[in-house]
Amino acid sequence: MESDSDDPVAPPKQARRRTVADRALAFTGLALAGASAFFPWYVFLNPDKFGIHIAEGERTRDLPNWPSREIVSVSPLAITNKNPSAPKDLISDPLTTATVSNAGREDDRGEPADQQPLPGKSPFHLLHVANGRALIEDDTGMYVVRVGSVLPDSSRLASIEQRDGKWVIVTSAGDVYGNN
Repeated sequence: MESDSDDPVAPPKQARRRTVADRALAFTGLALAGASAFFPWYVFLNPDKFGIHIAEGERTRDLPNWPSREIVSVSPLAITNKNPSAPKDLISDPLTTATVSNAGREDDRGEPADQQPLPGKSPFHLLHVANGRALIEDDTGMYVVRVGSVLPDSSRLASIEQRDGKWVIVTSAGDVYGNN
C-alpha cells in the first residue's frame, strides 16, 4: 500500500548558463534581421547605385576608325565560265547562270484560235428561295443573292418570282433560272 508520506525529491536542475557562443549566435541573428529590414530602403533611397547602367560612348552612327580589312571580290564577273559551248560574244553576262529546257517548244504558240473554247456564261442553278433571297450554286460555290446582286454570268438579279408553283429568278439579261 502506498502512503501519503513525503518522499524525498531531487532538486530541480538549474537552467544552463548562456555561453559566449550562444550570445554570438543571437547577436548574429539580430544583425541579419536588421540588415534585411534596412537593405530595401537603402536600395530605394539610392537608385543611382543599383539598376541598369547604359554603357557610355558616343551616340553617333559614324563607323569607328578601325583599320580596314582586305576585301575579296565576289562579283560574277570574277568567276570564270566553265561552259565551253557558251557564245563568246556575250557582253552583258559572260557567265552561264541558267538553262532553258526544250520541252513544249514545238507548240509554244498554243492551240489554234478556232479550236479554243470561247468564254461563256458560268452555268448556275437555283437551289432555294426564302425571305426575298435566293440560294444559287455554280462550279465555284454557293451564293445567297437578292434583287440587284451580280450573278456568276455577270448579269444582275432582276426579280424573284413564283411561276406555276415553282420559284424562278429572272436576270437583267432576260434569262430565267428555275428550281430543278
